[in-house]
Amino acid sequence: MAALMLGQQVRQFSTSVIRQKLVKSPIQVYGVEGRYATALFSAASKQNQLDQVEKEMVKVSALIKDPKVSHIVMNPHVKRSIKQKTFHDALAKAKVSNVTVNLINVLADNGRLPITADVITAFGKMMSAHRGEVICTVTTAQPLAEADLADLKVALKGFLKKTETIKLETKFDPAILGGMIVSIGDKYVDMSTKTKIQKLTKLMKGA
Repeated sequence: MAALMLGQQVRQFSTSVIRQKLVKSPIQVYGVEGRYATALFSAASKQNQLDQVEKEMVKVSALIKDPKVSHIVMNPHVKRSIKQKTFHDALAKAKVSNVTVNLINVLADNGRLPITADVITAFGKMMSAHRGEVICTVTTAQPLAEADLADLKVALKGFLKKTETIKLETKFDPAILGGMIVSIGDKYVDMSTKTKIQKLTKLMKGA
């Protein structure tokens, strides 16, 4: 029953004929945030406003990080009507589209404003896939030099199709000691020094 209600709620984003099916997103993102993001992608696509809404999500992300706004809209003790008015006032100043306003309306009505950041992240993944971008996350113990980063991009392109482009995200984690951990699409390769040491230790104990 809850799943059915959620399905009805997220379809409120569509400003065209409600009976029409949702525009299929380029990738499937699971979870409640994925369903809201899918509905947002569908509504923005029908209005030919995908790029505009993506830019507006940056504004919304900044708003929910603003202490003046987040103190109210993320507070479970504040009434929904007050949260909604606070967000509406902020969005009015930001001059965003009806598609974005509808997203906040539905999230507010359903008590889902706390997952706004997750919805934005899920929508961002869909937009990357829509542009043929493949997100690749590389974790190293220390920042890579520009030359090493350029060589890495060339190597990673070997995993992509001709129509795809790479969107590289770098992270730093001193705990891996050295080497790197690469995640690209559904592939995951751990070449960290920490893992190599763990494997060596395991082999020595088994000897």
